[in-house]
Amino acid sequence: MTAKKKVVITMIEPRNRLAVISSARKAAFKILLAVERGQSHSDDLLRERAVNVLSSPDRNLATALVLGVLRWQIQLDHQIHALLSRPNAKLDPEILIAMRLGAFQLLHLDRIPARAVLSESVELAKQSGHRFAAGLVNAVLRKLAKSLQPAEKAQGDALQAAENKMILEDFDEDHRSGPKGPVDYAEVAARLKSCPVTKQLSETNSTGFSAAGSGAEEKLPEESIAELALAQAHPAWLVERWVDFYGLEATRKLCRHGQSQPLLAVRLVSPDVEAELTQAGIVLEAGEVLSAARTVVAGDVTATEAFREGRVRLQDEGSQLVAEIASKNPDQKVKSILDACAAPGGKTLILAERNSTAHIVAFEASASRLAQLRKRLAFLGDRVECRQADAATLAEDAVFDLALADVPCSGTGTLGRNPEIRHRLRPEDLPRQAERQKAILAAALRVLRPGGRVVYSTCSLEPEENEQVIAAVLAATPKARMVSLGDRIGELLCEGILTPEGVERLRGALTPDGNLRLLPGVFRTDGFFIAMIERTA
Repeated sequence: MTAKKKVVITMIEPRNRLAVISSARKAAFKILLAVERGQSHSDDLLRERAVNVLSSPDRNLATALVLGVLRWQIQLDHQIHALLSRPNAKLDPEILIAMRLGAFQLLHLDRIPARAVLSESVELAKQSGHRFAAGLVNAVLRKLAKSLQPAEKAQGDALQAAENKMILEDFDEDHRSGPKGPVDYAEVAARLKSCPVTKQLSETNSTGFSAAGSGAEEKLPEESIAELALAQAHPAWLVERWVDFYGLEATRKLCRHGQSQPLLAVRLVSPDVEAELTQAGIVLEAGEVLSAARTVVAGDVTATEAFREGRVRLQDEGSQLVAEIASKNPDQKVKSILDACAAPGGKTLILAERNSTAHIVAFEASASRLAQLRKRLAFLGDRVECRQADAATLAEDAVFDLALADVPCSGTGTLGRNPEIRHRLRPEDLPRQAERQKAILAAALRVLRPGGRVVYSTCSLEPEENEQVIAAVLAATPKARMVSLGDRIGELLCEGILTPEGVERLRGALTPDGNLRLLPGVFRTDGFFIAMIERTA
């Protein structure tokens, strides 16, 4: 009798079955691709339902990936292209985003295994319709990972060689084209150049993913404008401007601030809220200049009852300072206030806190932002009137006692918070911004009664949007004069709004004309320019 053979059945995964990509990486990929194509902004996309439905860890990772890639994109692209056989080759957006995501994780996040980074980056390329370019993504990222591990064993070289050979064999001839057409991914993958990659350290961020690196890596030099721009992933044209205006050392601080996770600042509506937050496990430290400001050191303040009820609000301390300066109302004599560009409403709320008997009119040109503004300010009832209007075209004359013109601007003082600005801003955008800013400031002065004052502010670091706007409007408005903010700083100290330490810091930030300039890196806030102008007749 013949014995039966034992049959062993091996299950083979179907080649067309999609591998699983983590929800966080998939969401980050889609957001970065939309930003790359100019379809939307990251701050809007990160607040959409596709991100909000993620678990808290996945939401944190998705946010870290999106902001981290945008923050380091200039340097990441330099490192990626240095590993290509044709460094000037134009990669398809999907392939470039997959590589940027992988490179950022390898270089800047140390809690994510390299194998997971490579695997999911390759799958992102495949599932975005670039199956034949997935090998290139794998090869480039493996090369990058290997450059960070100089002690890797020789068998890694053999694995790499075999992998590149496989790329050549599997690559479909139909997807190749000439040197001026789409990238020949197989050729690029097969001829990856040897290129040392310097690891750039970044700050530990609030997402819970700490920066990669042990501190032993050599940092990129920052002596010249070009070196600083690459080392800190900022556009060279912007770095050159800042060096001209502020000097090389101040520009280094600006750029380094732009590469760090912004501090989470909050405003306490009343002093007793701090004890409540502490009891809820929130660790706070004093603000830099304002007595009502705090920095969140640990804990999720948005999960507290105080946050849900509006007794503590998220707001950059520099933004709070703008509204505090504008709220000059001795003996509550100010009865009508204009907030010319009010959304999202944080400064409007401070105006309402400090001017309890005044009627505030809040203008907003965008219908969607106006709806959000009305919802946020609804609890104030008739004290605040929200209108859809373009502040540059106001026709009223002499109807307000006080105005705040926190005008739309380039936002170059907020690159740490809004890193994508550096990629879409162009030098020619600044004069266009300035024309609108002049129109808004001139209109704000026109609607003031004689003796009324307007506070003009931007979150820009560019003179075209700041000093030059003020000078142009004053030249065209004889019945207006600059008011130094030195006296206002002293008043805010007497009112208990500024801390004594804050007063000294702010006095050191006064310009020769008496304006305030908060430079990121010098202050822990976003960058702001603040000026006060009085209508004299």
